[in-house]
Amino acid sequence: MPAPAIPQRSRRDLRGFMALLESRGQLRRISAPVDPDLELAAIADRVLAMGGPALLFENVIGSPMPVAVNLLGTVERVLWSMGMEEPQELETLGERLALLQQPRPPKGLKEVARFGSVLFDLLKARPDLDLTPPCHQEVFKGDQVNLDALPLLRPWPGDAGRVVTLGLVITKDPETGVPNVGVYRLQRQSNNTMTVHWLSVRGGARHLRKAAEMGKKLEVAVAIGVHPLLVMAAATPIPVQLSEWLFAGLYAGEGVRLAKCKTVNLEVPSHSEVVLEGTITPGEELPDGPCGDHMGFYGGEEASPLVRFHCVTQRRDPVFLTTFSGRPPKEEAMLAIALNRIYTPILRQQIPEIVDFFLPMEGLSYKLAVIAIDKAYPGQAKRAAMAFWSALPQFTYTKFVVVVDKSINIRDPRQVIWAISAQVDPQRDLFVLEDTPFDSLDFASERLGLGGRLAIDATTKVGPEKRHDWGEALGRPAALEERIDQRWAELGLADLGKGEPDPALFGYTLEHVLERLATAAPIQPSSKKSRAKKPSAKG
Repeated sequence: MPAPAIPQRSRRDLRGFMALLESRGQLRRISAPVDPDLELAAIADRVLAMGGPALLFENVIGSPMPVAVNLLGTVERVLWSMGMEEPQELETLGERLALLQQPRPPKGLKEVARFGSVLFDLLKARPDLDLTPPCHQEVFKGDQVNLDALPLLRPWPGDAGRVVTLGLVITKDPETGVPNVGVYRLQRQSNNTMTVHWLSVRGGARHLRKAAEMGKKLEVAVAIGVHPLLVMAAATPIPVQLSEWLFAGLYAGEGVRLAKCKTVNLEVPSHSEVVLEGTITPGEELPDGPCGDHMGFYGGEEASPLVRFHCVTQRRDPVFLTTFSGRPPKEEAMLAIALNRIYTPILRQQIPEIVDFFLPMEGLSYKLAVIAIDKAYPGQAKRAAMAFWSALPQFTYTKFVVVVDKSINIRDPRQVIWAISAQVDPQRDLFVLEDTPFDSLDFASERLGLGGRLAIDATTKVGPEKRHDWGEALGRPAALEERIDQRWAELGLADLGKGEPDPALFGYTLEHVLERLATAAPIQPSSKKSRAKKPSAKG
């Protein structure tokens, strides 16, 4: 595969993004044979933990298809997938989405122009049909369908089977025809069937319940190997009243090119590397799992809907895009960090006192949230926590919310720990909700599916929240700090710099490792060329 230095938006497909990564020294090709059973994921996991490059395994045992993994293994690469360079650009996107989520009459010409710009983005984001889609270059139907031709991974030793993880699972509401695009895990059951694992609140599960009520089968398409931006759009649980494809077009800044499936009434991205077409018969289920999950444990075995595939279409020489779950850092955690930035303006619009919020990766991307508020009255921290839990669907499963003052840098754990230690009285500032809905993968819950939530008010106490005076906060005049800045070189201290000290000096080992990785020279791509292969779905 060539690696031209091409503009990001000029090729909005998986191959174009891989070419971009290779041109920036962020793709390593591996030509040695690698087993997709345990070995491939173990190698990728180690590289990901080092902050290393994306990987393209060109010689996967048992399949002619190369496997791409770790494409979104750093926040930087997630930004590149969206045509961005700085995390702050994600918040700008979030501001535009916030206007669409809760539109209000604009105030002044400036807001009129801003809202008009967003409406123009909507027009550009409309999907269109590709009459000669690359994903239909090869077609296999009926007895030709063979899922064993795909390089499905089994990432962990206790996994029950091999899985698809980054496929877009596409269904339609059987009543309204509105599509849903989600990222759900599928586990191989036979050479033409897989179980799909989705929560009952997800769109695909709702469509299946409707199909059952209407006595119909549910049509399903799984698009594998799409541009990572579409994966990100599909994984975003933002309640905007837009079609899934229009929402993805807003992310991309251009409409998604779709192709009609060969055997089901669904549309898929026309540049998909592989597309699986099938149906679910309501009530037909098989055991799914156990499987390694993002919580860092094996999820239990569950009866899950069975998808029967009767058609596979693919590009010539397809590339299989995949990933795997587990304790962070993982690719899904990097996606969550980026989504955190997009959520922020939307949260500010719903909960005006929120200045910023952060979902630490070590908090499993959504189990713990830190929010900073502009506090103005007693009890406001509790109100902000309650509003946060109900703001977006994903926050339904957030167990811990720490509320701090806007002066605290919520992305600095040292400041957050200080706020908790200095501002919190456990008798007064801990607020617990009992027996609230939780996902079944949270084994810490006393009863699976039900669990408690805890809010910690680490803000400065005001009014009736305090029964005695607090000491005055320490600080120095700004003029003094500025004068010292100006004299720093004169004092002979210029070699010490003015930036933050090495966190390792204070016992923060993890931060020291991350800082060292960030300043290390980038890993150069391998000079070895890929072998010419012609993958086939025939096995």
